Amino acid sequence: MQESTFTRNEKIALGVIALGCFLLHLITNLTGAYGFFRDELYYIACSEHLSWGYVDQPPFSLFLLKFSRLIFGDSLPAIRIVPVLMHTGTVIITGLMVKEMGGKLFAIFIASLAIALSPIHLGMSLIYSMNSIDSFLWALSVLLILKIINTKKQSYWIWLGILLGIGLLNKISVLFLGFGIFVGLILTNRQWFTTRWPYLAGGIAFILFAPYIVWNMTNDYAHLEFINNASSSKYSGLNAMSFIKSQLTFLNPVSTPLWIAGLLALFFYAPFKEHRIVAWIYITAFAILIINGTSKGEYLAPAYASLFAAAGVFFEQKLTSPKVKWLRYGYPILIMISASFLIPLVLPVLSVEKFISYSKKLGIEPSSNEGKELSDLPQFYADMFGWKEKAKDVAAVYNTLSKDDKEKCAIISSNYGRCGAIDFFGEQYGLPKSIGTHNNYWIWGPRDYIGEVLIILGGTLEDHVNDFESVVPAGVSTCNHCMPYENNVNIFICRGLKHKIAEVWPYEKHYD
Repeated sequence: MQESTFTRNEKIALGVIALGCFLLHLITNLTGAYGFFRDELYYIACSEHLSWGYVDQPPFSLFLLKFSRLIFGDSLPAIRIVPVLMHTGTVIITGLMVKEMGGKLFAIFIASLAIALSPIHLGMSLIYSMNSIDSFLWALSVLLILKIINTKKQSYWIWLGILLGIGLLNKISVLFLGFGIFVGLILTNRQWFTTRWPYLAGGIAFILFAPYIVWNMTNDYAHLEFINNASSSKYSGLNAMSFIKSQLTFLNPVSTPLWIAGLLALFFYAPFKEHRIVAWIYITAFAILIINGTSKGEYLAPAYASLFAAAGVFFEQKLTSPKVKWLRYGYPILIMISASFLIPLVLPVLSVEKFISYSKKLGIEPSSNEGKELSDLPQFYADMFGWKEKAKDVAAVYNTLSKDDKEKCAIISSNYGRCGAIDFFGEQYGLPKSIGTHNNYWIWGPRDYIGEVLIILGGTLEDHVNDFESVVPAGVSTCNHCMPYENNVNIFICRGLKHKIAEVWPYEKHYD
């Protein structure tokens, strides 16, 4: 089969949608963003401690963040330029998958539109994390699978191995993709297993992923401990039904029939017989996440670009009679209209006050995947508030210390968001870098501090009084619209730790 080429109109359609996606994100970050998300501050701190592994994730996204910061700087739009580019790239890859499946203009238009306006993809691409990168690499890997099937070019296996290896170094859920490819090949293209190429691709992926495996082996399998703790605590409220429900809503309910049709078409529509592996990749990943029992719905989000691509081709080839051809115009319009109502829920295009009013009119209550107490905002937005205030409030306490005390004072918290806020915003207030007991902050340790003077951000007097010779309440950090447990956070000046901090550190580990 010859490799597909785009017509001029197809290029224009795909380019316009990709550019619109890019500008929507860029304008939001320049004009409407609330502030840095909790995890972004932690990731920035991680990018200052480059390593082959981290408690809660592999290293690729953090190496990329370091590189991005060197080029673009540390402003909010600069930190978020990578996820913007990743979502835009995923839109383009969706169009390329359409061409590999035999689609033309309409198929490219509706498939790329659906992924561009998908609420979960918009939300995951608002903030810096491994998730937007995961969606891009997953889509690009499936595109290579389609090219392997269509062209039989063996060199594509090398690139697939590289992509899967990088994907695993970004997020280990790419294992689901890899297992899906394995199952799909057995069921649809097992002849490839008589060649060396799938094994070579798997070997390349393993070699690239190996540094993270080694890191875990030398750090007491920290990531496995993290996953176990998170599953049994903050994600314990999730279940198979919540996972299934999210698949039906988070891509835009109006688009749900589209991806379902794409999945069914891959199984039952004759022209897709050669591409059925794409459906098995999805089904395999879906089954693994259902069996897991505490999976977040977003874990499967990267699989939907390929289903939208298949759906676009199917409807393009079926919606040809005059009686139904109007759907070619009506359905995309419905997607755009519904997306216009949903976008404020995943992108901060409204002021806080207007968002609160808007969500009340829609009858949508604030939500949290982690079962946390909420106030007036969902956790996704609330976690963008309160961080600069914490650095400023800690600085006010720090500046009451003598010069001698400042030189030996450690600032500590048991929450990586608070530690990240001190590290990122504290520089402008003259604060030293923080230490912490949460995730990778615990691994970075107490440095050279011995516990003579500590400023503790968080907890109560009773939590600390037995550990120090002196504990003085020195302030309270408050914030508007933040998570309730991040408001009215106590600040203590503690002196004379009764044991050396290095001695108690092993017992303070907090992975989740």
